[in-house]
Amino acid sequence: MADKSTKPAKRLSTDSTNSHEGATAGEISALEEAFRKFAVHGDTRATGKEMHGKNWSKLCKDCHVIDGKNVTTTDVDIVFSKIKGKSLRTITFDQFKEALQELAKKRFKGKSEEEALQEMYKLIEGKGPVISGVTKTVSSPTVSRLTDTSKFTGSHKERFDASGKGKGRAGREDLVDNSGYVSGYKHAGTYDHKVQGNNSRVEFK
Repeated sequence: MADKSTKPAKRLSTDSTNSHEGATAGEISALEEAFRKFAVHGDTRATGKEMHGKNWSKLCKDCHVIDGKNVTTTDVDIVFSKIKGKSLRTITFDQFKEALQELAKKRFKGKSEEEALQEMYKLIEGKGPVISGVTKTVSSPTVSRLTDTSKFTGSHKERFDASGKGKGRAGREDLVDNSGYVSGYKHAGTYDHKVQGNNSRVEFK
């Protein structure tokens, strides 16, 4: 009876280990994806297999590896210089993981080396470069109400047509109509065409 009760427990432990290994493999795959995205950022000739120091710094900044306390920009630069070859300007994916291991010790103090490294992976995995200079539109009821031209009144209402498009100068100033037609007359400008048409009929006769 004792042997039967221990076997299932051993099998559960093995399953748990396999599950953890699968999760780790997934994290590494997502990590490599992030590495490639940052490696090719801003360089049309990049292959994604090597990363320059500039893009390494951007990754650490965009993914919040740099927290301004435990890890600074200087720390990131020092680790990059330490990991890369003396005559090289780039690091490979394997060297990238070495650099993360170095920073993980500083970034997640108090955790074991393995736990710190996993936390570091979580910051980066699946991420991509943040494009600077792009402003996202924030939608809110207040903004929508203030920009809804259909609800404008008084002189402000006259500055926009039915579609909400601004009329420009015509919406800001009272322009004098010297055409000789009553304001709003839908056949304005057709008189000359009618006269020319009548003259041509008389000449033909």
